[in-house]
Formats: sequence, C-alpha cells, structure tokens
Amino acid sequence: MALPESLRVSITPPELELISSQQLVEIIPLISMERTAFISGAYGPLRPPNKAKIPIWMALNLKSKKKCHIVAPSWLNVDYLQDRLNRELAEPGFSELPFRFTEISKVLLDVASDDLENPDKIRSLLKDLREARQAKSREGLKELDHSDLNLPNLCSMEINEIRPFFVQAMALMTQLVRQPATSPQSAFE
Repeated sequence: MALPESLRVSITPPELELISSQQLVEIIPLISMERTAFISGAYGPLRPPNKAKIPIWMALNLKSKKKCHIVAPSWLNVDYLQDRLNRELAEPGFSELPFRFTEISKVLLDVASDDLENPDKIRSLLKDLREARQAKSREGLKELDHSDLNLPNLCSMEINEIRPFFVQAMALMTQLVRQPATSPQSAFE
C-alpha cells in the first residue's frame, strides 16, 4: 500500500528483510564445514549431501558463493500459494500465511530463484496475493472502530504498512470519543 511520505514513519522494507534473515531455512551444502559459532548461535556441521538448517543470512552468503542450494520453505510453492490466493478471494478474513512470508519470499526469489520450482509463477501468485490482501486491508480500514481491533493473520509487512495510518486514525477517533457532546441548545447560546 503506497502511503504519503508524511505517514511513512515505520520500519522500511529492507529493515524487515534484515529482521527476517534470522529465520532458519534448509540448505543442501556443497561444501563441508565444521560447526561454527556466530553471535546469533552455532550452526553446522555442514556435510554434503545432508540437509542442514541455518539462518537465511548465512544461506544467502553461501548461495552467493555457490556453496549451497537453498531448499524452498514448504509454503513457497505454486500449489500452496494458489490455494491461499483462492481462499483470500473467497473468504472475508485473511488467510493464514507465515508471519514473514513477504520478506522471506522476496529474498529467496532475488537470490535463489534457480533453487525454486517455477519462480515466475510464484512471483505472480505472490503479487496477486498481496493485491488481494491489500484490498481487504483498505476495506477493513474503512470500518475502523476505536474500541475493537481484530486483524488476525496479517503479516509483518502488512502491519508495517498500515501502522502509521492506523495510529493516526485511532488517535483521532479517541479524541472524538473523549470530546463532550454539545447539545443543540448550547451550540446556539
């Protein structure tokens, strides 16, 4: 959702991608490596052709050096995304997706699209899914209620996009509710 510059005070998409890079992903290493300790934890050992779970940041580094293949998460495939898109279009609520699906899918499609099956179709489905979810977000914001907020299954990027608008709208609605109502007679006195 494109917001005016004045409302963009949230975390930027690249910052969200950085945060999501801590998520673990499976790889098939092409090199051997002993267990290695990092600030975020110890990972390994890597022994081809056995799969290993490592953070996305490490997988991207190894992938860029052609030292591993990244195994796509179970949700990053055409069948799953098509099912979610169908649900998104058919049901009033948001379909359940991984919290950081937007950031993870972007990073993996940018760096490891050769490890994904049918990346162009996945990109297309993700775009359609995003547009359908944005339309629901816009409709939901039209019916904003200051006393109740219930937006289950929103992902981090979607929350980040609507947060600035939502915070300002809730502040205005709270002010309107707190202002004493003036009676018609006192308005003319």
